[in-house]
Amino acid sequence: MSSHQVLFGFHAVEVRLKTAAASIVEIYYEPTRRDVRMRQFLDRAREAGVRLIEADGIRLSKLCGGHGHQGVAARVQALEQVHSLDELLENLEASQLALPVEKRFAPLILVLDGITDPHNLGACLRVADGAGVHAVIAPKDHAAGINATVAKVASGAAQTVPYFMVTNLARTLVELKERNIWVIGTSDVATQTLYQADLRGPVALVLGSEGNGMRQLTTKTCDQLVRIPMMGAVESLNVSVASGVCLFEALRQRSTV
Repeated sequence: MSSHQVLFGFHAVEVRLKTAAASIVEIYYEPTRRDVRMRQFLDRAREAGVRLIEADGIRLSKLCGGHGHQGVAARVQALEQVHSLDELLENLEASQLALPVEKRFAPLILVLDGITDPHNLGACLRVADGAGVHAVIAPKDHAAGINATVAKVASGAAQTVPYFMVTNLARTLVELKERNIWVIGTSDVATQTLYQADLRGPVALVLGSEGNGMRQLTTKTCDQLVRIPMMGAVESLNVSVASGVCLFEALRQRSTV
């Protein structure tokens, strides 16, 4: 059992049911919840042949380490992941060569520097999935890892977006640049705005923690710095909101190519 992971909340478990039902060992559910959403969820689980176990709220909370389970939790096998960022980028490059020129796409990467709150990380992963990001990168030190809370907030995106924690973030950014990926950092003091940047090519967007922003070495390693225009009294956005603004601006620009 120790090698299994726990997912909880409807979104996280439904995504696993949809994408890799065979990896679900068992689903625990609260039988006192009989609303439409629960009935539909249980019907999908039964159709997939997943083992269902009744569990009261106390047992679910112990399993999940909290009370945000919505009456649903699953014990799952870890999915096979790409082992390294290099492997992912090489696979992306190879897949591009196999496509006709008009169908090729530029890599889009999100880099998070110093995001320690699992709720923020989960929200960033959810945004990244929605924008079609190919990978999210963070430093091993002073950054949140994937846990049950992240998976819950990410609403399934923690299972679909590759997340790499690297030993030396500045070195990794240099390696991205060597692969012709343009590294754009966000900074309140940047002279250019996000909307003046060209995000149509291979891009890594770098965001720092709210308040502190990117670390100094990370900032120096970026090819370009941009800022999100702020029109009111608030000086900065939550990192997940800022990620959404940046990534969907990239998506907007790419959709017009």
